[in-house]
This record gives sequence, structure tokens and C-alpha cells, in this order.
Amino acid sequence: MSGHSKWASIKHQKGVADAKRAGVFTKLANAITVAARAGADPTMNFQLRLAIDRAKAANMPRTNIDRAIARAAGPGAGAIEEVVYEAYGPGGAAILIEVATDNKNRAIAEIKSVLNKYGGKLAGAGAVSYLFEKKGQIIISSGEKPADEVEMDIIESGAEDYEKSDNEYLVYTQPVVLESVKKILEDKSYEINEAKLLWEPKQQVTLDEETSQKVINLLEALDSLDDVTSVSSNIG
Repeated sequence: MSGHSKWASIKHQKGVADAKRAGVFTKLANAITVAARAGADPTMNFQLRLAIDRAKAANMPRTNIDRAIARAAGPGAGAIEEVVYEAYGPGGAAILIEVATDNKNRAIAEIKSVLNKYGGKLAGAGAVSYLFEKKGQIIISSGEKPADEVEMDIIESGAEDYEKSDNEYLVYTQPVVLESVKKILEDKSYEINEAKLLWEPKQQVTLDEETSQKVINLLEALDSLDDVTSVSSNIG
């Protein structure tokens, strides 16, 4: 098992609090609309299924989900753009900021404001993205199964890596096998708490505690913006 992003673990731990945040439905609806452009049937569109699952986990009403799916076929669907911004945080930490927005000018203005406030700065395209690679992540509950059995099931599922977090396992996959690994683990009676695609750092930077906390404060502030769908960093 290799080390994974400290920020990814922190964000997972604060997920329950995030689900109660006022702006979370906006993020989830935008993600559903973007995914539904490739097809409105979740049985045929894995990305849409993932987006719907995240919405349900946050107790988003079904009517909101249906409205977001319908919007993908409506005249306003094209107004939502997906953009990835690159930035540096305190200590030179690399940051990727994924956005789904109907107003790029507003989104970038808010991002720049947060970066300025927390000691970060916007970077040019390609400045930090090469430090990351796309991965699938599945979070499962181990239940009463012994650790050695869980770990063997994860390995046999086709997963690439995993790490334990309390009573859960964070399972990492190549993006193309995320769906198949998820199904195998479901068939083995594991409860799937979340499945998603994320940016994992190829290498991590180790910062002193004070600087690391400054980066985390910046990441949390960026993540709280309504137009921001995901924030990734290479802090270890």
C-alpha cells in the first residue's frame, strides 16, 4: 500500500459536514447535468450513476436530481462548462481546481480571491497538472469481515491499491476498471459508501505542520466555492 494525498483523506473525513453545506446541491446538480450530456439513462452511463449516487448520499431530493438530468437536454445545458485551473499553494504545494460553472468569469474571480487571501497563486495551464494522474476511488465499509479477508478481496477485485481509514477502506483503481471493481466488491456484499474519479499526485511534498495547515485552509476555502466540484493537492 502506498501513501495517498493527505487532503483526500481529510476531505473524506469531513464529507458528512460537506453534505450539509448550503451550496452542495448546486455542485451536485451541475455534476449530474454535465454527466447526463453523454446520456440520460444511468444504467447506460456510469458517470451519471456515480453523480446520482453522490447526490443521493447527500440527501438531494429526487426532484432535484431529475431536474438536473432534464437540464442536460435543455437549452441551458451548454451554459455549464467544465474547467480545470492550476495553482500553487503555500510551500509550493500543487493544486488542481475542477470547476463546473455557467459563469467562468465569476468562478475565476472567486478562485483568485481565495488564492490571494490564503497565500496561493494561479498557475498557467500545464504548470502542475503533470504532477497528477486520474484514478478511481471506491470507499467501502468492511463490516465484520477480518482485515486479511477484506484485503484479499480488494486485491482480487482488480484494484490497484488501497488504504484503511477507521472502519472503511479507500480502494484505488485505474479509471477504466472503476465500474468493474465496484461491481465485484458489491457482489462480495461490501457496502459502497462512495465511488468517484479523482486526481492523485504522482509524488507528494512534505511540508512543516504550519505550512501544511495553511495549505489545508486554502483547499477547504476553494472547496467551499459553489462552482468548484473538486480540489486536489500533492501535500503528503
